[in-house]
Amino acid sequence: MTGTMERICCCMLSPEERSQKENSAAIDNRLKKQKIEMDKELKLLLLGTGESGKSTFIKQMRIIHGQGFDSGDQIMYRKIIKNNIISSMQALVLAMDMLYIEFQHEHNSCTNAKLLKNICLEDKDSDIEKVFTNRIAEAIGELWKDEGIQHCYDRRREFQLTDSAKYFFDRLSEILQPNYNPSEQDILRSRVPTEGINEYVFRLEHVDFRIIDVGGQRKERRKWIHCFEHVTSIIFLSALSEYDLVLQESPTQNRMEESLHLFRTIICYPWFQRASIIIFLNKTDVFEEKIRYSNLAVYFPQYTGDRYDVGEAMDFILQMFRDASMDSVTEQQPTPKPIYSHFTCATDTQNIKFVFNSVRDHILHTHLREFNLV
Repeated sequence: MTGTMERICCCMLSPEERSQKENSAAIDNRLKKQKIEMDKELKLLLLGTGESGKSTFIKQMRIIHGQGFDSGDQIMYRKIIKNNIISSMQALVLAMDMLYIEFQHEHNSCTNAKLLKNICLEDKDSDIEKVFTNRIAEAIGELWKDEGIQHCYDRRREFQLTDSAKYFFDRLSEILQPNYNPSEQDILRSRVPTEGINEYVFRLEHVDFRIIDVGGQRKERRKWIHCFEHVTSIIFLSALSEYDLVLQESPTQNRMEESLHLFRTIICYPWFQRASIIIFLNKTDVFEEKIRYSNLAVYFPQYTGDRYDVGEAMDFILQMFRDASMDSVTEQQPTPKPIYSHFTCATDTQNIKFVFNSVRDHILHTHLREFNLV
């Protein structure tokens, strides 16, 4: 009956009114289709402190679900890797002075160390391919073999040094080859601090996943608010291995404490009341090595477990984040937000593939059921 009345009303309209009604209906249909398409896009926000592994996770998504890295990417990462090698050796040389460690060989102290100190990587006009000469590479190789530098490396928790420093120093001869192209593992281990906001979109099971990576350093966090609308899930990354490290921006602030504080803040944001919270406790490989010589209880005295038990130590750190989720309890939400956790190694493609498959299934079934898309 309603349809009949609508047809009668349409017949009584003037041609101009009929045209306006048809245009309005077309616009409504278009908006409805756009709404359906928006509902098919899931927005995942990667959050965490600097060097927790967010950008490495994005690279893994490109490898697993995207097109990987082409020749142009390889050229870019070759320069990044050479920059990483020089800056890492500079950090070690400067730490030698700070820690009052002597070089084994005088040649390294008088010549090679000075050579590295005189390189300025902050000059944006300089070409790293021209800076990274055979002489510079030779100096880095000789320095890396020096017992003094090795002793300094063993004390790396006392200064800022990237996790991948040893990996690239050990591969120096290969990287020096004229036809060197970075492998996927080289690219995953390269380090460039994220500035601003980076997005990566890929399609799975007829659904677009939009992953947003933002800088984790304190100065970058003020930009996060621009990403907070319509977030499906938060993926929060924290490096297990940072329990004995301090922030580059604040040398007195423990990195793990900073990560816990940031996590508490995020789960209380009103924008995320409907978003699921997924936490990746990352860098299990570095943590497993470090726990053998760096006592977790020194930095977190509340840990009373076996000093060398990796599993027990990881569970303790996870429980600290679960305890932090209690801050999300309010009158409107009387129970803590559920936390979905995974232990990850962001440089291990198979591990991330397995973990993200689990995360994907959770997100799809939790957030798409209401749209009848799964």
